[in-house]
Amino acid sequence: MPNPEDHQLARRLAGEAGTLLLRLRAELQAEGADERRTKDEGDRRSHEWLVAELARERPDDAVLSEEARAGERSDAARLRSRRVWIIDPLDGTREFGEGRSDWAVHVALVEDGVPTAGAVALPGLDQVLDTGSPPAVPPAPERLRVVVSRSRPPAEAMRIAHALDAELVEMGSAGAKAMAILRGEADVYAHSGGQFEWDSAAPVAVASAAGLHCSRLDGAPLVYNRVDSYLPDLLVCRPEHAAKVIAASA
Repeated sequence: MPNPEDHQLARRLAGEAGTLLLRLRAELQAEGADERRTKDEGDRRSHEWLVAELARERPDDAVLSEEARAGERSDAARLRSRRVWIIDPLDGTREFGEGRSDWAVHVALVEDGVPTAGAVALPGLDQVLDTGSPPAVPPAPERLRVVVSRSRPPAEAMRIAHALDAELVEMGSAGAKAMAILRGEADVYAHSGGQFEWDSAAPVAVASAAGLHCSRLDGAPLVYNRVDSYLPDLLVCRPEHAAKVIAASA
């Protein structure tokens, strides 16, 4: 089980990486950098900073980062470790590069395959949500809302919205979508377009700590720190709607 310092560390790292990214984006925009350079620099700088901080703060723990080289991601030492930090240094590079606010930084501690501590920073909204002090889930509205990608809403999400007679809410990064439920902007996040462990580990940690239902789309448990880090689908929703959402996605 994580100690209180793990929750605090996740919150600090996500928040400070977000601050670094905001500062970097402002500097690059002032230089006239294009969107591609802004995204690439953001990914690299946040990854390097987070990995260095984790090496200093938790030298005995393993790390899995989206921006790591392929060989590092499949490192046998990581697979043997009970404690692995799974991070997405910049979730929503497109939104970050476009100057939008719906992007995130993910930091999660996974123990024996389960996210036990984590934080999702939403720097553009000046907010960090974490497992140490998870927010209360706002009351459900009269008509539910399903949050989907801005560019390619999955067919399963459309079926779910129809089954629940729900509105569609478009948003950018995976972290922003999952945290939208805790922020009172959505009620269901159902993804089927392909993801990796770093896309969902921290959002699942925070959402679970807040009492939300988190699973695969078919209701199966989410398991992390596997040989293959591909974890293609995800469901985060209010627990009272989970059975109907799972049935609608089949």
